[in-house]
Amino acid sequence: MSTHLSIDQIIGTVRDLEGSLVVAPAVGDPDVPELAWGDAFFYYAPDGVMPRTVQPFGTIVTKNYPDDTASDLDPAGRWRVNIHVDRATFRELLGGGADSEATGQEPVDPATPDVVLPHPVYGSAGWIAVVTPGTRTADTVLRLLREAHAAARTRFERRR
Repeated sequence: MSTHLSIDQIIGTVRDLEGSLVVAPAVGDPDVPELAWGDAFFYYAPDGVMPRTVQPFGTIVTKNYPDDTASDLDPAGRWRVNIHVDRATFRELLGGGADSEATGQEPVDPATPDVVLPHPVYGSAGWIAVVTPGTRTADTVLRLLREAHAAARTRFERRR
């Protein structure tokens, strides 16, 4: 890829995955808390119904949340894609842990765009984050979303 990924490109990619469900609450949606308006949540749900007992395999957030401000998402044009990955992938991408002590690397500002980082809140649970994916991370983000979808499908089939 030679350019930044857009939110619409990511949503389109996820929608094209068999059995995926994108929940993207619009401004004014009365069934969703206002805080989630404008964000997107990705599930494996072949019946088209949002699961109530599982977490999404990926999300896009377009603003700071009260407990999640480190990525500085409130300025215009900034957003973050979040993807749940397995332990091996997390280690491959980040060198082991969710913080600089664990990885032995210098800490990277969680607001840095176009860098794969541990999620600032849920990194310890296997979530990675990329603020405004660009040329360095676009292919990785799309690959990780496909892998997270496949893992979610496997978990779904195991539960059935």
